[in-house]
Amino acid sequence: MRVRTSIFVLVFSVFSSGCAILKAPQINKPGNLSQYRFMVLPQTNSLNSSSGDVYGNQHGIYGSSASKEVNPGQVIEGILLKRGIVSTESVGPGAEENTLLVKYGESGKRDIAGGFGGYTLEVTIALISAKTNEVVYSCTAEGQGSTEADDIREAIHRCLSGL
Repeated sequence: MRVRTSIFVLVFSVFSSGCAILKAPQINKPGNLSQYRFMVLPQTNSLNSSSGDVYGNQHGIYGSSASKEVNPGQVIEGILLKRGIVSTESVGPGAEENTLLVKYGESGKRDIAGGFGGYTLEVTIALISAKTNEVVYSCTAEGQGSTEADDIREAIHRCLSGL
């Protein structure tokens, strides 16, 4: 009986480790975002990632794969556009007080259950006043999905959830 209980606990801990508890987003809002109507967002590269599975039964071996792509800049731009902040190529003359400079970076990776439960990716985003160069909004959040593209997309959404 003791052996069965030990095996059950071991199997349960391995399978439940895939469901990571993500750290709460760290959000800092020292400024007022309501006055900003424009953003300057630098070009970001797309991230391609894929995942695959192989399984079999008495009839053969089968496999599947999924490939996903995410461009962090486009995700950030979409979220800010939804809130009425329009993207421009540069800071227009006289528009410094209404323009945000957007900075984005991947800032960490955390193994779950010693690597057996996968890992999370962390992003940090800062919205900076073009006039004063002071941070108006900053955040750090992590995400976990089936691919790295999913991780990044989820982390960005969680990070900007405080807008």
